[in-house]
Amino acid sequence: MKQVDVVVVGGGHAGCEAAAAAARIGARTVLVTMRRDTVGTMSCNPAIGGLGKGHLVREIDAMDGLMGRAADAAGIQFRLLNRRKGPAVQGPRAQADRARYRAAIGMLLDSQPGLTIVEDEVVDLIVEDGRCRGVVLGSAGRLRSAAVVLTAGTFLNGVMHIGAGRQSGGRVGDRASVRLADRLREIVPAQGRLKTGTPPRLDGRTIAWDRLERQAGDDEPTMFSFLSERPSAPQVACGITQTNERTHEIVRANLSQSAMHGGHIEGVGPRYCPSIEDKVVRFAEKTSHQVFLEPEGLTDPTVYPNGISSSLPAEVQEAYVRSIAGLEEARILRPGYAIEYDFFDPRSLLPSLQLRALPGLFLAGQINGTTGYEEAAAQGLVAGLNAGRAAAGRDLVAFARSESYIGVLVDDLTTQGVTEPYRMFTSRAEYRLVLRADNADQRLTPTGIALGCVGPERRAAFTRKAEALDAARATLAALSFTPHDLRSGGIDVSLDGTRRDGLDVLALGGSPETGLLTALPAVASIPHAIRDQLWRDALYRPYVARKAQDVASLRRDEATVLPEGIAYRGLPGLSAELQAKLERTRPATLAQAARIEGMTPAALTVILAQVQRASRRAVHG
Repeated sequence: MKQVDVVVVGGGHAGCEAAAAAARIGARTVLVTMRRDTVGTMSCNPAIGGLGKGHLVREIDAMDGLMGRAADAAGIQFRLLNRRKGPAVQGPRAQADRARYRAAIGMLLDSQPGLTIVEDEVVDLIVEDGRCRGVVLGSAGRLRSAAVVLTAGTFLNGVMHIGAGRQSGGRVGDRASVRLADRLREIVPAQGRLKTGTPPRLDGRTIAWDRLERQAGDDEPTMFSFLSERPSAPQVACGITQTNERTHEIVRANLSQSAMHGGHIEGVGPRYCPSIEDKVVRFAEKTSHQVFLEPEGLTDPTVYPNGISSSLPAEVQEAYVRSIAGLEEARILRPGYAIEYDFFDPRSLLPSLQLRALPGLFLAGQINGTTGYEEAAAQGLVAGLNAGRAAAGRDLVAFARSESYIGVLVDDLTTQGVTEPYRMFTSRAEYRLVLRADNADQRLTPTGIALGCVGPERRAAFTRKAEALDAARATLAALSFTPHDLRSGGIDVSLDGTRRDGLDVLALGGSPETGLLTALPAVASIPHAIRDQLWRDALYRPYVARKAQDVASLRRDEATVLPEGIAYRGLPGLSAELQAKLERTRPATLAQAARIEGMTPAALTVILAQVQRASRRAVHG
């Protein structure tokens, strides 16, 4: 095999989604990984989802991606975060069995037509006539392709740190990709170093569980995939404990031995997932921090102590762990460590995640400065779809931030860049009341069908659900209630004579089980899942109507394409700072330009005028 359509480099979360997406739209795809048995491995915490992250997983699933189905197959505890708040900011999360998750991903990849997995190392790229034309393998030589997706994770020049000790590697047990990193520096000079960390792994058989607070999952689990109904694995509880002043004393006394605080690491770490050293220094006034003890599997005694990642020497880690209630006799199976790796400025990418300077090469995952499985998988989906389309000679696609968290993620990266590992939050999405986790299929599955990346099972399931929703909406819209009817039914409204339909009443009732409606046979016969969805839709219907004009305006700006060759340097009316940012970022649309830090309405007017002048010159020759 010497010629394929798409080569995907790396078998992490980004690589798996990229390879599957490219193959789903008909591209002959090869996934190259240094170790086939680690494809789909959860390298850090054994969990999927959360606030913002859970939205991404739902959207990946709506496009027929892998992560949601694998998380449901491996989930051993499901919790809906922010349950007491509105549906828009609720985030599904699942504790996962590592082995089951990896097996589920492997099964999904193996069953994907058009996808082959090759165990080898990519040591170089084939570049011809200004395009990426394939890869060079360490053992098998040249593998030509129309497009390449690079998802190197933490492996590009990866260095692991424990105390003063340093070891090359992408994670424990896996070597780093050094030759490829050196080659990439020639192609993408705008690069830097980031770091992440992991806590010591504990032997759950040595933890005093009876002394700890227990955290069970939800009685009614919220699944990730729109194709799932219930968990398939037995469910377990996690434990909760806390650090204390003695823990903090041990950490403070040994800060000089920490790789992160001893000057051994130059990379910037994730602010929202600090190490225990960072917590002790940054939050010196706090006397304790929560630690969640998360089982890594049903048959694996390993426990992940979420909240105490560290790069302190192993003996110091043992001391501070054993100072924590319930962990006095805990045995460390593997010390925590920090890992430092290369990343590339994502502002060098187009919204398709294709490298602007080298057509045919797409980048996805931590190589773009993100952190987290979910952010990586979402980028993998975008890059894989576009690599497959590029191989077929089709136009590339971009996800709008008004329609998806995936669009928010890619737009933030490509217009703003990163100064620390990027993590998704619901607060990053200005249209978050529309971009809910519950309606991801309604927003994106039609797009997936149009792009040809949704299989027959999901297409049929979505069609059935859409028809049921339409029928139920019609039933509710046909109802009519006076204010007296509503008051009689226990809903307090003004006696203003305004009649309301069933969808209005559903929103006013505060619950999908509004008694006034469920007393009607036509409404009572609507399935609970459909009624729940209609309630969430109705709850935000007034907001959606108000925001429709904003979204329309954004789409007009998205439609204003900025020519690739537009000259910002020396453009009258733009500050030197904005000129430099625009030259570096090269926004694809006026809307992307508007989100560059420091951009002003006056500057946007200057840019638009320049585009219009260029358009007139093109028309008149």
